[in-house]
Amino acid sequence: MNLLNQVLENNFYFPLIVFLTGLIFLYLLLFYGLKSIFRQFESDVALVTLIASSYPILLIYLVLGLKFNLHHWESVKITELVLKFLDVSLIVITTYWLVQIFAKIIIYYLKKYTKQSEVMWDDVLLPILEAVIPVIIYILGGAFALKSAGVDLTGIWVALGGATFVIGFAVKDILSNFFSGIVLLIDTPFRFGDVLSLEDGTIGTLKKIGVRVTQLYISKNHSDIYIPNSVLQGQKIINLSRPTPYFQSCLKIKVPSKSNFDQLKHIAEEIVMAHPNTLGDIDQKLNFIDKYYLEPELLEQKESGQKQLLTEKRVDQKLEEIDLSLDTLVVTIQFAEKVGLTKDEIENIQQEYHGVLELIGLDVISLEENLQEDSLIELVRQWYRNLIRDPNLVDEDTYIISQEWERKINLLKTRIQRLYQKIASPKSDETRLDDYVKEINQWLKDKFKQPRLKWQDPQIRVTAINHDKHSSLYLEFMINFFIKNFKLEDGKRISRINSQIYQEIVEQLKSNYLDNTSSN
Repeated sequence: MNLLNQVLENNFYFPLIVFLTGLIFLYLLLFYGLKSIFRQFESDVALVTLIASSYPILLIYLVLGLKFNLHHWESVKITELVLKFLDVSLIVITTYWLVQIFAKIIIYYLKKYTKQSEVMWDDVLLPILEAVIPVIIYILGGAFALKSAGVDLTGIWVALGGATFVIGFAVKDILSNFFSGIVLLIDTPFRFGDVLSLEDGTIGTLKKIGVRVTQLYISKNHSDIYIPNSVLQGQKIINLSRPTPYFQSCLKIKVPSKSNFDQLKHIAEEIVMAHPNTLGDIDQKLNFIDKYYLEPELLEQKESGQKQLLTEKRVDQKLEEIDLSLDTLVVTIQFAEKVGLTKDEIENIQQEYHGVLELIGLDVISLEENLQEDSLIELVRQWYRNLIRDPNLVDEDTYIISQEWERKINLLKTRIQRLYQKIASPKSDETRLDDYVKEINQWLKDKFKQPRLKWQDPQIRVTAINHDKHSSLYLEFMINFFIKNFKLEDGKRISRINSQIYQEIVEQLKSNYLDNTSSN
């Protein structure tokens, strides 16, 4: 007991014992206690944060403990240099800790989030932030460390400001391209993969918006072009991929003026509808597909096209079923919101939403995929697997199609899960639940799979009456139709489909109509 009292009365040993005891306890807590607890969490964010923070926290405790004890040890002479060293060490450790937190946690989870986002600037700005932010943290940390060491930074800041002005003037074009790139990414009129038409007539696929230049792929000569961002921003750009992913194509055919235009129109419409890669009513396309394109080299294309159309029809039917269920859910929510949501009404809304989850293909409890063959997710996968069996596709198209649809499926799952959380606990958003459901329904139509509209069906019209050199009269009629997935096949899909349709129309007119007209 006397020994304990002596230790407590000794201003040298007692703080040291407390300090060492705390150091041992903190070490055991960081490297053993918390680590075993955090390993049981489903998310690894807590464990990764602990691993990145353990040594910095331990070192910060050590430095702070030394500063505290040095002030209480009267027998130890403390120099100003020692205190400055401890302050600088504290700043250096904190700077390193912040960089580790930013690089291993913030950036990692931002990248994970951007894979599920629908904006493309995340994919470009994040690498910039990943490179720039640590440098800024180190510069600020170094400045504070020098200031704590007693270095006068006034002259350095003045010199740095002057150098910045000179450098900025020298690289003004680079800065102009940089800020133009940022503007293009944030206020973007296009997305990666969109097909753009520039002012000079160049048509290319957007591959990347960089810090200085934008990269486009030109399918015509199979090359990449790099356009300075400031130049691209000042151009009038036509986005051929918006507002729909379909390309409107036009063919012109001349026939003798004595031809029966109604019959010609009927034949041309059937031929266009019979092509598996054009837009139109699926039932009509399936009716006509066996009637035309009978050349042996087109049989594999026809077989693949039939499978595509059949699975796409099932996808469209499932989307219509989901659309009806969501509309019904909106009505239920709006009726319940008028007087406030009761417990029974919330349960009723949740039950209706469970039906939507099952249609989409998500388990009601875990919200993970339930792998039902007739669910939307599985039907979409069956459809795009048939799409990639098209014999006309190039190797890269397989990756593009599967990546695009898996990304859409992940986005759909994320949105559906977020809405489920709001419906499961609606108190804070009970007056907005119907709006959230409408947003999901509209997103399915705008971003997931756009429904076919009546005006997108093939249109055939007479455009002119011309004379040839023998003074014979000819009707010129124009065929307008939409091509699906037109950016595939290394940009050659449009020309291939136009050529096949034109050739089939000419052959059919020659064999079934024009020859008979000439004989009469």
